[in-house]
Amino acid sequence: MLQPTPPALATGQAAGAFGNANGDEATSLAPPILLQYWQVVLRWKWVIAGIVAAAVAIGLVLTLLATPQYTATSRVEISRDQKKVTSIEGLESQDAGRDLEFYQTQYSLLQARSLAERVSRQLRLATRDDFFEAHGVSPDDSTLFASKSGQPLSNAERQKREKLAVDVLMKNVSISPIRGSALVDISYTSASPTLSAQISNTWTEQFIVQSMDRRFASTADARKFLEGRLADLRARLETSERDLVNYAEAKGIVALGKSKSIDGRTEVERTLVSSDLEALNSALAAATADRIAAESKARQRNGGANAEALNNVAIGQLRQKRAEVAAEYAKMMAQFEPGYPAAVALSEQLKALDISIAREEGRVLNSRSSEYREAVQREVELKSAVDELKARMNRQQKDSIQYNIYQREADTNRELYDGLLQRYKEIGVAGVGANNIAIVDTAKVPEKPSSPNLLLNLALALLTGVGLAAVATFALDQVDEGLRDPTQVNRLLQVPLLGSVPNAEEEDALQLLRDPKSALSEAYLSIRSNLAFSTDHGVPRSLMVTSTRPAEGKSTSSLAIATVLGRTGKKVLLLDADMRSPSMHQFIGQPNRMGLSNFLAGENDWRQFVIDTDVKGLFLMPAGPTPPSAAELLSSDRMLMLVRQLVEHFDHVVIDSPPILGLADAPLLARAVEGCVFVAEAEGVAVRGIKASLGRLQSVHAHVLGVVLTKLRHKQAGYGYGYGYGYGYGSTES
Repeated sequence: MLQPTPPALATGQAAGAFGNANGDEATSLAPPILLQYWQVVLRWKWVIAGIVAAAVAIGLVLTLLATPQYTATSRVEISRDQKKVTSIEGLESQDAGRDLEFYQTQYSLLQARSLAERVSRQLRLATRDDFFEAHGVSPDDSTLFASKSGQPLSNAERQKREKLAVDVLMKNVSISPIRGSALVDISYTSASPTLSAQISNTWTEQFIVQSMDRRFASTADARKFLEGRLADLRARLETSERDLVNYAEAKGIVALGKSKSIDGRTEVERTLVSSDLEALNSALAAATADRIAAESKARQRNGGANAEALNNVAIGQLRQKRAEVAAEYAKMMAQFEPGYPAAVALSEQLKALDISIAREEGRVLNSRSSEYREAVQREVELKSAVDELKARMNRQQKDSIQYNIYQREADTNRELYDGLLQRYKEIGVAGVGANNIAIVDTAKVPEKPSSPNLLLNLALALLTGVGLAAVATFALDQVDEGLRDPTQVNRLLQVPLLGSVPNAEEEDALQLLRDPKSALSEAYLSIRSNLAFSTDHGVPRSLMVTSTRPAEGKSTSSLAIATVLGRTGKKVLLLDADMRSPSMHQFIGQPNRMGLSNFLAGENDWRQFVIDTDVKGLFLMPAGPTPPSAAELLSSDRMLMLVRQLVEHFDHVVIDSPPILGLADAPLLARAVEGCVFVAEAEGVAVRGIKASLGRLQSVHAHVLGVVLTKLRHKQAGYGYGYGYGYGYGSTES
């Protein structure tokens, strides 16, 4: 049973009605987010339950009807560092295996279509019907008949079955790396346990073989490429060396010494011309020295001759002989006279020796002149030869520019050729290595099926059902755009909430209004309290009650507000301004012979239209006869005059206005009253429709006092807006 509105709610609603300047108070009225979600669940609980139950039932049926599947798993170890039999580096660097992408590359290779094709060819799966039956796949009828009858398949049929077999393999294989290790599990699932184990083991074996083939294929491709490059470089090297030799021969460049520089370039240290020039230059220098010495001797007449004579052996012997003869002659002259025959003989001998010495010294002097002439001649000849070699050397130096170009080209080609040749030799032995993939565990024939798992499938079905239910609930909740709880009024409409009214369901709203202790009376008493805060002088003297469309509780709210105001000791007039569909006289139980339409049509005595009711302080002015055009009557100034006169005789005037949707009456009435109370049905008109209605009121500068949310059900008010009684509306209510 719904409970009466607690006093705290009235206070909270009042705060909501006047707290819109900053929105903080209105926000404080909002229920917790989890409570909002719970209300949505309660609103669509049967939809949620149906979707979840259907999902679980479908999951159960599919699990019971599913064919048992068997999974066989083999395990391999993939080492990052490939073991080498030789120390020669292969095509990949040593650090290539340590890259972060290494294992991801291996996992992708394990799932490659090329590997599946190798497995299919190895096991001849395209010709095995038991393979397709184990996966519930049916090849083309023609190929199936040919296979069973033993007839050979055509190439097109064989290719079709091979493609189908590969597709089935890739769909059912699973690669599962073991986290934090170099181990990888290769699992295969089918309806045949033996076939699953066989394919899993073959998959690991073919992966190892494929890895080795790929490594050898990569080196073979590299060798083939290098062979072509070596042939080209060999021809280029021979051509460059031939050009170098031919050019050297044509230019007469004879290299006597060569050396290698630090960067491997060939440098010519000596050529034949430079060697000859060096030798002739040395000879010229010696000849020049000899010529200078001879010239010096030739200029030294006596001194030079005496000095040379001293060094002459013949002259030395003659002078020694003369000295001996002179000594004997002196000895004899000491004993004998010059005329002594022996003395005369010695004197003649001395003369003969002097003549010989003079002759020898003259010969020496003549030979010195001859040597000088020979030295000059030799110097001239050598100088001429040096000049000629210098000219040849200059020409050769010019020619050496092109020679060096040929030499550098030959050196470059030789270096390239030697480098590629060395690499070619290394690659030839680099492929000789141990495999870095090892089988840890072979696949065993599974003894029990791996799927279907009843509990797991039911859990997944339950989760799927919950997810689908959440999506459906969200979609339905978005489609249902009406106001669902009071907290949405201020948040979506930016209009104060005056209060909320419970749904009477099957009870009579009029009877509940007559009972001051009923939840309905309590709700409107709360609304009256909030209206007291809407102006600086309390409850507005004149107000009208309107809604977007009929049957939202507008007329009942007008009567309820007027009734509650009358109970407080106020003199209240309830004016039925809905001349198109009047209903207030029915609530009071009075006829509708005369009323507002008569006054607007021209009768000035409005007092004759006022009816006294059995409700304390409440008077009624019916709508009167239905006019041809209610909008034309309301557009005149008589409505403004009437309201001003009524306010002078009554404490409050409550006008039951026509709905806004499609009519011009409510905006016209809004000019005559102090404020408007807008009635909105919970889960009724879409929010955009309510905003459009409020926009029409605001366009005529009407003062909207707030919104009254009617027909609020218990599930929408579970956080504090609950009531103990229902709120129903009769068929005549508008």
